[in-house]
Amino acid sequence: MNKAILRGATRTNKRLKQFPKRHLLLASSVAIGVMGMMALLPSSDVEAKRSEIPMTIDGVEPSADTNLLTPGDPSNTPFLTSKEDNKAQEEAKALAQAAYDLEKQLGQWHNVTIKSGDSVAALFSKQGLSPTVVYQVASTPEYGDLLARIRPGQSLDFRINDQGILTQLRYVQSKLDSIFFTKGDEGYQAELVSLSPEVRPTYASGTIESSLFIASQKAGLSDNLTMELAGIFGWDIDFVLDIRSGDSFNLIYEEKYLDGDKLGDGNILVASFTNQGTTYTAIRYTDSNGDSGYYTPDGNSMRKAFLRTPVDFTRISSRFNPNRLHPVFKTKRPHRGVDYAAPTNTPIKAAGDGRVKFSGRQNGYGNVVFLEHPNNIVTVYAHANKLAGLKKGQKVRQGQIVAYVGQTGWATGPHLHYEFRVNGVHRNPMTVKLPDAAPIDSKEMASFKKVSERMVARLDKQTETLVATQ
Repeated sequence: MNKAILRGATRTNKRLKQFPKRHLLLASSVAIGVMGMMALLPSSDVEAKRSEIPMTIDGVEPSADTNLLTPGDPSNTPFLTSKEDNKAQEEAKALAQAAYDLEKQLGQWHNVTIKSGDSVAALFSKQGLSPTVVYQVASTPEYGDLLARIRPGQSLDFRINDQGILTQLRYVQSKLDSIFFTKGDEGYQAELVSLSPEVRPTYASGTIESSLFIASQKAGLSDNLTMELAGIFGWDIDFVLDIRSGDSFNLIYEEKYLDGDKLGDGNILVASFTNQGTTYTAIRYTDSNGDSGYYTPDGNSMRKAFLRTPVDFTRISSRFNPNRLHPVFKTKRPHRGVDYAAPTNTPIKAAGDGRVKFSGRQNGYGNVVFLEHPNNIVTVYAHANKLAGLKKGQKVRQGQIVAYVGQTGWATGPHLHYEFRVNGVHRNPMTVKLPDAAPIDSKEMASFKKVSERMVARLDKQTETLVATQ
């Protein structure tokens, strides 16, 4: 089915344009007659001046002919004849009857808000619809399988006629998107109806006193935007260990509105973050293939080929230390990785793209995963409670879950032991220089430069304006 897109939140009233011409002529004639009679009335003594505004009814204007309403001249009367009037009334009744018949044929709408635990089958059954109808609707090409993903807060609008037939169904996914099902001769057909919100670029800034989240809340940012901001700069800044009081951020992001009501936030368009005196700037750019990413002003990717920390941890329980005293054996043994303490079954993510070298159980490592990456780099993820079922040689992508935090092997508590090896030599995962991801393609550079310069200039202007008003 074709995708129907309704743009904007403005609704134009087209009711006048839908009336028959005879009705419009009748309405115009009545208006002219009323004005003519008012003109014959004496002016009030109190009235000194009067401003006249020409009245137009759907393009039909009063005539300037002064003989239009000449008494006794039937050729000039603007009123419909009795025969024409009866015909107009009959047509109006016919239209009303047709609308009534259509409503009776299709049935009335009944709205159901989806609650936790609801299923499509149960909701259809409550409307008196059989499992066969559920199957027919769910089998609708392209959109039928979306009904299996209903969530609390969404709604289903059923239209069932007097014969108990589901003639139409509207699955309201959000304020912007709905799936509209209509019964045809050969099952149901569906189309996606989308509203396009108004997008407003919005500026925000903040200075960190205790934490990024508190500063973001004061700046009016949602939790999702804060997480996105941290994700953009997360390859350069460790938001657990590197943040200091006095660090600051500035950004321009999108806010989405429909009919004047805010629906939510869009993307961060440009942002800067100052951490311990060093300022990082990121610009969002969408290339000619439709792929989007964040880049430095000179076109380098904000992403790195590796994540600095492959798990959401609560604290670092043991750092990279060649002279560490082992907590179990109480002997001096080098600690060639970093231990990130985290709750059991916290997801462990692949630090970079690569292939599985080993996934299984291995002596003191317990459940462990070894990943091979380009440039002779190997990363190790040890002491997992359970593995993600990866096979040797299988490709993995950066951020893909490879295991879950545990304390198998020689471990005293749930944590991830993470190693970073280059050419077989252990490096400190917290300080090793991480290679960048691919920069802007040379074919895209000219276009990117225009976007970059414009967005950075807008951010700088907003920041200067804010500083000037303080």
